[in-house]
Amino acid sequence: MSEASKQPAPDPAVKLGWTEKFGYASGDMASCLYFGIFMNFMAIFYTDVFGLSPAVLATMLLITRTWDWINDPIMGAIADRTTSKMGKFRPWILWMILPYMLLGVLTFTTFDLGPTMKIVYAFVTYTFLMMAYTAINVPYGAMMGVMTARSDQRTVLAAYRFIGANAGIFTVTLLLPILVKSIGQGNEQLGYSGAVAVIALMAGAFFFITFKTCKERIQPVERERVRLRIEIKELLRNKPWLIIIGISILTVLAQAIRATPLLHFFKYVVGNEDWGTKLLLYNSVAAIVAVMLSKYIVAAFGCKKRAYITLNLIFAGLLVWFYFIPLDNFPLMVVNQLMIAMVAAPMMPLFWSMIADTADYGAATFEHRSTGIIFSAGTASQKIGWTVGPALAMLLLGSVGYVANSEQSPNTLLTLHLMMSILPAGVAVLTAIVTCFYPINHQTEKVLEEAMRKMAMASADDSDAGGTR
Repeated sequence: MSEASKQPAPDPAVKLGWTEKFGYASGDMASCLYFGIFMNFMAIFYTDVFGLSPAVLATMLLITRTWDWINDPIMGAIADRTTSKMGKFRPWILWMILPYMLLGVLTFTTFDLGPTMKIVYAFVTYTFLMMAYTAINVPYGAMMGVMTARSDQRTVLAAYRFIGANAGIFTVTLLLPILVKSIGQGNEQLGYSGAVAVIALMAGAFFFITFKTCKERIQPVERERVRLRIEIKELLRNKPWLIIIGISILTVLAQAIRATPLLHFFKYVVGNEDWGTKLLLYNSVAAIVAVMLSKYIVAAFGCKKRAYITLNLIFAGLLVWFYFIPLDNFPLMVVNQLMIAMVAAPMMPLFWSMIADTADYGAATFEHRSTGIIFSAGTASQKIGWTVGPALAMLLLGSVGYVANSEQSPNTLLTLHLMMSILPAGVAVLTAIVTCFYPINHQTEKVLEEAMRKMAMASADDSDAGGTR
């Protein structure tokens, strides 16, 4: 290969520009336009609009989401083995945009079906929607691990990602109720279908921005393809990865137990469902601010590990406080929720930055990268939390006699109150305890960053050598 025809290898230690950061943030905004529906509106849609009982919904969530998180590592392995001019991960974002949009609309469309067929329809559409979500979101998440080798840039990139995520949640929390009312004109089933169609178009556009603006820079140094069986064995020997997966499950579990019945709580316990929607909006705004400050939060605590422990303990304390706030004191609830957002929101960008560090740990230890499968397992761990948390919430509601659109029993009201406060607080304390065993500290991050720089140089040298043969 002549010098003129050589293409310079992308610099893995580059400082990412604003356009690429915005483009990457757009991907999680696209994801969270849907995820915000799953988190804030799905439970009340299926119980009070679509017409499923809490027990059926809990069963559906356990079955469909269990397959969903099992599917994540499979998708990660597929992405790791993808070879194209567009890279390993970017092409999946482009290929899956249309299925992602169409399945979203179908899932939230209610047809006139009998009881059995209604359950079958819900199972099938939700399962395929989550498969499409996996096929686009796993490569998107893994892409952060190959955009830059710098740990500080990954923290910044993760912060941008979750600014996009919380912007997506804010947008859908604000727009969905308005669209349901304006499109449905009193028919909530029609309103949800039309509203999600609008949201789907927005999500598709944001994913396309991600595809066009982001670049893969870290290339694997592979002499031969590593078998999936070997990769799995190596994952099980990657202690930081094993611990961060446990941390992820517990983190999401705490948030899911509370988020799933939030609108039920305000509708039936407080007696004002609009307050619940407003609280979600305030939370999204505060979360965006908190995520923007995540880099400084890490710096203040000295390392990601110490920050994660402290944030969870504060989170638990605030949740306990919520239990004692009078039900008619909405301003105090807002203050409490704003404080919760400021400590809970930075946990997700911290987690994704930490999962990238565990990928580097694996690469340095086993001398090859398994970015896709490591990040997909990170996504799977969060989905486990979003499987168990909502299913547990619905099972608890069903066990105390919840009946949609009816006056609830004292046991039901108490259960809703506990799910908003004491139960997730206990999980948050457990999360802090588990984080104490995470072995990567600030000094280890610097060692791994230098190891990745050397691996990137070796990859560039191999490419040059191959081009001159």
